[in-house]
Amino acid sequence: MLIIGIAGGTGSGKTTVVRRISELLSGEQVIILPQDSYYKDSSHLPLEERLGLNFDHPDSLDFNLLIKDVKTLKAGKSIEQPIYSYLTCTRSQETIHVEPHHVVIIEGILIFTHPELRKLMDIKIFVDADADDRLGRVICRDTMERGRDIHKVLERYEKTVKPMHLQFIEPTKRYADIIIPQGGHNEVGIDVVHAIIERALQRKHR
Repeated sequence: MLIIGIAGGTGSGKTTVVRRISELLSGEQVIILPQDSYYKDSSHLPLEERLGLNFDHPDSLDFNLLIKDVKTLKAGKSIEQPIYSYLTCTRSQETIHVEPHHVVIIEGILIFTHPELRKLMDIKIFVDADADDRLGRVICRDTMERGRDIHKVLERYEKTVKPMHLQFIEPTKRYADIIIPQGGHNEVGIDVVHAIIERALQRKHR
């Protein structure tokens, strides 16, 4: 099993990179573990308080469960991946059954902040993008997919997203084996990553 970590700031293009790599690895069995599935359940809090949670701080994540699930998959056993809703900020009672595959991609803004999780990764990729580009994508995503008011999105960006990026996410770039500038638009970078992954898989299959 090859475990790949793909990190980067909010709106950097990680999802596009993950999708492109998955497409290029069509001959392999690939599963994706999004960090977003592993946010701590906040159903015990009032909705207004839930909506004000800081999702860009490492404390918002259930790293223990994520690490446990990665180790379980690595041991050749299946897991029940959580389902988290950004609309309600709660974890669903339902789960997604996931069987172990040849390639596991862990994706999220904060996945490089945890030393034990980093040690489980064979390849660490950081997707980089300009702050203005990231903000534009965040506005589109949060208003269209998460039903948030644009003024709330901008307020949250200034109060939490930007400072948390500078404090927790940007510094983890130093842990990356590969940095892809310009996110999912960097075809050359994605091709280089694909070649590196293919070589790593060949070594694993020997």
